[in-house]
Amino acid sequence: MQRKRLKGRHSQSIEIQKKLVRGVLILGAIVLLIIFFWGDHGVYQLYRLRQEKADIQKLIVELRKEKQNLEAEKTRLETDFEYIERLARERYRMAKKGEKVYKVIPKSE
Repeated sequence: MQRKRLKGRHSQSIEIQKKLVRGVLILGAIVLLIIFFWGDHGVYQLYRLRQEKADIQKLIVELRKEKQNLEAEKTRLETDFEYIERLARERYRMAKKGEKVYKVIPKSE
């Protein structure tokens, strides 16, 4: 009878150990999945960094185009006297000697 009790206790402790090991393994797997997806070097962080990289590359392309336009404008301002004269007339309402400048005011309703 005592042998059966010892055998029963022994099998119970083995079952408890198996459940404990299973629980630790499942908990470890869950922790690893969380780290894999949401950790510092996880899938979500990788996706976010790729999106940020694409946005920055688009901005770089736009800024390069703007730089080219500004350099072309600078070159025209340094060399094209007709362009400078036209800008002076349109933007600053300047006129040559003897010319009159008229300002057209749209009729309001």
